[in-house]
Amino acid sequence: MAEYFGTNGVRGKFDKLNPELALEIARATGEYFKRGKIIIARDGRLTGETLRNAVVAGLMGVGCEVVDVGIAPSPVVEFLIKKEKADAALIITASHNPPEWNGIKVIDGKGISISKERGEEIEELMGRTENAEWNKTGEFCKCGDFIREYLEAVKKHVDIDKITKRKPKLVLDCGNGTAPVIAPVLFKELGCEVVLINERIDGRFPGRPSEPSEENVKELIERVSKEKADMGVAWDGDCDRVIIVDEKGGYVIGDKVFAICEILKLKEKKGDVVTTVATSKAIEDIADKFGVKVRYTKIGAPYLSEEMAKGKAVIGGEEVGGIILPEISLAKDGFSSIAKIVEALSHKKASEMAAEVPSYVNVKEKIPADDLKKREIVEKMKKYAKENSLDFIDIDGVRVNLEDGWIIVRGSGTENYVRIFAESKTEEKAKEYLEEYKKIIS
Repeated sequence: MAEYFGTNGVRGKFDKLNPELALEIARATGEYFKRGKIIIARDGRLTGETLRNAVVAGLMGVGCEVVDVGIAPSPVVEFLIKKEKADAALIITASHNPPEWNGIKVIDGKGISISKERGEEIEELMGRTENAEWNKTGEFCKCGDFIREYLEAVKKHVDIDKITKRKPKLVLDCGNGTAPVIAPVLFKELGCEVVLINERIDGRFPGRPSEPSEENVKELIERVSKEKADMGVAWDGDCDRVIIVDEKGGYVIGDKVFAICEILKLKEKKGDVVTTVATSKAIEDIADKFGVKVRYTKIGAPYLSEEMAKGKAVIGGEEVGGIILPEISLAKDGFSSIAKIVEALSHKKASEMAAEVPSYVNVKEKIPADDLKKREIVEKMKKYAKENSLDFIDIDGVRVNLEDGWIIVRGSGTENYVRIFAESKTEEKAKEYLEEYKKIIS
C-alpha cells in the first residue's frame, strides 16, 4: 500500500513533504521513467522553490534531463509533455489545498497522471536508486516560450471572430495562484474585455483561499455585478479546477460548469463522456439526451486521464470543476474549458447556459477515519447495498443509485476521512438521503 502517493501524487505539509522526501521521490521517479527527459514546474507556494531544488537535484543525480518551466499552471505543463517529447512531468503544487500544504504531481509521457497504484511502484524504488556516473549526470535547461505554444493550441479550437464581435466582459479571479501566467493574455487575445482580481502570484493566498468555493469567491460575485460583466471566472491554485459566476451574480458550481461544457461539446461532436462516480447525475441526463454513453471512473485525475486515453470520449470531467478536452491534452484544464464557454457567450448568456443543465442539489459530509476504519465503513455500505438488492457501483467506495439521485460513501485518498455525498432534485431530499445512510454505516 502506498505510503506517500495518494489519489493524485504526493501531498503534505512541510514537516512531512520536506526537501529530503522530495529528493527521494524525485530520484525514484527518475528511475521509474528510465532516467529520461522530465519537465518540472511549480506553483507559487512558499515552500515551492525549496522543494523544486530538491527535485531537480534528485532527477539530475540519477541522470535525467531536466526541463524547467518555472511557475506555471498544471494544465499548461501537462500540455507541454507531448510538445517537448518528454518522458514525464513533475509539478510541485498542492492544487486547491491551503498555503501550508504542498505536493508533487507526477504525469507520464502519455499525459496520464500517476495514480496511487502506480505510485506504489515508484515508492518501491525509493532508497534503492544509484547515482549516475560523474560524467553522466543529467542536463538542465529552461523551457522556451511555452506560454505561446499553449495559447495557440487553445485558440485553434475556438471561433475567435465570434468572441471578438461580441467582446464579452470577464472578471477573472486568479486567486493568487498560477492563473495570471495564462488567463489575462488568453482572454484578451480572444477578444474579451478583462478585469483582474487577486492577480498577483502569492503562495500565502492573501486574496482568498485557493479553493474557488462559493464562500471563497464573494469578491468575484460582487465585482461581476458591479462591473456589469458577462461572466466571472475563478481558478484554484494550479488551475485544474474552475467555476464561473453568471451575469446575474449566480455562482455556478464546478460540476455544472462541466455540464455546460458537455452540452457545448456534444453539440459539436458526439462521443462518450467520462466522469467520476461522485459527479452529478446531470452529466448522465445530458448524455442520455444526446444518445451517448457515460463511462464512470474512480475519483481523481489519474483515473479520468487513464479512461480518456482509451479514446472514443470527447470530454471528461469531475464534480470539482476539472474538465478535460482531449484535443488539448488529457489534463483537467481550467483555461480551454472556459474558452469554450466564452465562445458560447457570443449567442447565449451564462445564466441561460446554466439553466440548460438539469437541476440537482448535492450535499456533502465527512467522518474522521483512519485507513482501517475507512475500509470497515465502505464494506458495511457495500454489504447493505447487496443485501437490499440496490443498484450500486463499487469501483471507488460504494455509490448507490436511487430513484431521484444517488449517494456515495468512500474513503478519501488524501485525508483521514470517509466522505459521504448525496444528491437529489431538492436539498431537503439530498439531506434526507445523507442522514439515512449515515445511520446505516455508523
